[in-house]
Amino acid sequence: MPASEEIVGHASQVDSLLADLNAGNVAHAYLFAGKKHLGKFTIAKWFSKTLLLSDAKDEDRERLAFEIDRLFHPDILVIDQLWIEDVCEDYDVLAKSSNVPQQHRQKSEAKTDTISIDDIRALQEKLQEVSGRTFRCCLIRSAERMREEAVNALLKILEEPPAGVVFLLTTESLPTLMPTLVSRSRVLRFEPLPPTDLAPLLRGADEAEAQFLLRLAQGAPGTIIRLLRDPDLLRLEHQQYSKAVAFWHAPSLGERLRLLDPLLKRGDEAENFLLHLALALREEQGLDPHLVSALTALASDQRTNASRPLLAQRFALAVSPR
Repeated sequence: MPASEEIVGHASQVDSLLADLNAGNVAHAYLFAGKKHLGKFTIAKWFSKTLLLSDAKDEDRERLAFEIDRLFHPDILVIDQLWIEDVCEDYDVLAKSSNVPQQHRQKSEAKTDTISIDDIRALQEKLQEVSGRTFRCCLIRSAERMREEAVNALLKILEEPPAGVVFLLTTESLPTLMPTLVSRSRVLRFEPLPPTDLAPLLRGADEAEAQFLLRLAQGAPGTIIRLLRDPDLLRLEHQQYSKAVAFWHAPSLGERLRLLDPLLKRGDEAENFLLHLALALREEQGLDPHLVSALTALASDQRTNASRPLLAQRFALAVSPR
């Protein structure tokens, strides 16, 4: 089965997976490691579909492909988006990305994006159902979300995996995973893609917009796809970048501090604004060593429990004209 049109780049990883299938050497567990939005889960879904269709009759392939894509097929089990109280409670939305039962999360009033031992037990119960096909595939996105007890429950399955079951896990943080989980998986590492691989995604965009998207994506095709599909989100990114540019040109300390508001709270917004500060610094200041050093120190300090307002103030002082 050829690679999906949704896959951008990563030819060596695709070739490696196809070689495993053609050689009859499919591993019982794969672990795709790399930064966010590189396409790891897209390739995991493509390979699971390839495995499940590998023994299908020609007249059944279209129907089976339809069932697999919509997670109707009983031999593909996916833990992706999770039920979270007051955040994601719509099962119709959840069903588009996950099909392992999650009612236990509602009963326990789950409040975080953490994969618990009950989630793995729900997966294990589904695996006990009989299948007559060559392969069954279990996909878990962002395996670093698993609690220790969930990992241990998964490891018990991996010790004696049911015949034909293939686990496809992804992670954005390989060093944080339990070594035993890594050692029992075939690890494929994913790196940021060069602009030449991303160019097909930018057809129709003008030169300025294409360059902005390339800088923002940092080699991640998923970032470009997400922004092109959501004009409001793209507009917000432009606003954040303009705010970062304004910071580097701000005439006073007070104005600089005001523009650093996104850094005062933990979360994705702060991380995103740090990226925009770095991109704007490169474009506006030519990577002045003193400014780069100050921004690097800020990014490092933001990972600690230090006072956010204090860190912002110290950074603003450090980059102010002397």
